[in-house]
Amino acid sequence: MVRFLVLVALAAALLAAGCGGSNSSSGSGSGSNAPAGGRYPGGGVAAPDTGSTAPASGSKVQVTLQNITFTPGTVHAKVGQTIVWTNKDSINHNVTAMSGATFKSSDFGQGQTFSQKLTKAGTISYACTIHPGMTGKIVVTAA
Repeated sequence: MVRFLVLVALAAALLAAGCGGSNSSSGSGSGSNAPAGGRYPGGGVAAPDTGSTAPASGSKVQVTLQNITFTPGTVHAKVGQTIVWTNKDSINHNVTAMSGATFKSSDFGQGQTFSQKLTKAGTISYACTIHPGMTGKIVVTAA
């Protein structure tokens, strides 16, 4: 029983440490999209829904990467606005469009940012490809 608990603790520590990656400078360029049941292949669990924002009125929309989650999970923005992702975790992340757009950041560390200007209306699903289950969504409307 003790060995089992040690293995569980070790697995949890490795999961919390995330996958490696290299630091890079800031690049330029949210609810969970989990499958039914909230589980991913390989046993990952979906992050909790972190809410969504109302349509943004400034030129920039902020998304925070913290606790291996995009917050807010879903943002509403307009064509011409820029989404700025800021990593507040002590581990590296990236931002990769999965559908609705084409962009991919390099891995970036704590305090660094990645930005993407929105050029067309539609829904963009994105993820951190380092951390399974870390997903977000941008709903883009005409300006």
